[in-house]
Amino acid sequence: MKQRILTAIVAFALFVPLVIVGGLPFTIAVYLIATVGLYELLRMRDIHLLSVEGLLAWVALAVLLMPAAWEGNVLQALGYTKIEMAFATVLILLTYTVIVKNRFTFDHAAFAVLAALYVGIGFYYLIETRLYGIEYVVYALLVIWTTDSGAYFVGRKIGKRKLWPEISPNKTVEGFVGGVVLAVVFALVFQYFYPIASTYTILIAVTIVASIVGQMGDLVESALKRHYAVKDSGKLLPGHGGILDRFDSLLFVLPLLHFLHFVG
Repeated sequence: MKQRILTAIVAFALFVPLVIVGGLPFTIAVYLIATVGLYELLRMRDIHLLSVEGLLAWVALAVLLMPAAWEGNVLQALGYTKIEMAFATVLILLTYTVIVKNRFTFDHAAFAVLAALYVGIGFYYLIETRLYGIEYVVYALLVIWTTDSGAYFVGRKIGKRKLWPEISPNKTVEGFVGGVVLAVVFALVFQYFYPIASTYTILIAVTIVASIVGQMGDLVESALKRHYAVKDSGKLLPGHGGILDRFDSLLFVLPLLHFLHFVG
């Protein structure tokens, strides 16, 4: 537990200043974090990031992460759109399966593309959310952290009914509900000091949905690890696992908030 708390403090101290600064330093940091996340995910399928297929997946990731403000300068200079770049990557990956005589198969190519999408879309919206204002990033992180804390402590204290034992044996229905309730409580406190929603009703509704979706993101990561028989996605964060273990909920919550036009 001491190691887990110490790691959380160190990670918090490193990440928060970058969120505050924003701009290019934050974007570069997100690129690095997303690259580690892609590395962890590809490794589950025995695909090395520094292989031809791994580098192609990273190119797709880099394109997906490109902030909207950069697209006009970078992609227009190349004469392509994000969609066209993504299609080109898929075609190259499929061609590569022929070149290596199915040592790298269609299944591998599909996994590499989906891995880039899974990691890239969520972290792209992290970059875009920061451009809209630091308060929205703080709100998203608050919802995720309080949901995780509520689910953990309520589940330990009164959890009896398993939520999804085939995927994550330790999660309970009581913990799931406790996570949602705690997220709403802290969101209301945040709204009082930093209003980000037009009404409290909208804030509560969006927070409930975001908390549920965040827990679903956590279950998706658990399902991946269980399928590929790994305990943690990585070992970068002692006591916490890897990048995907810590950002799995965020990868789901941030796109949701954008689809809902944030919370107001």
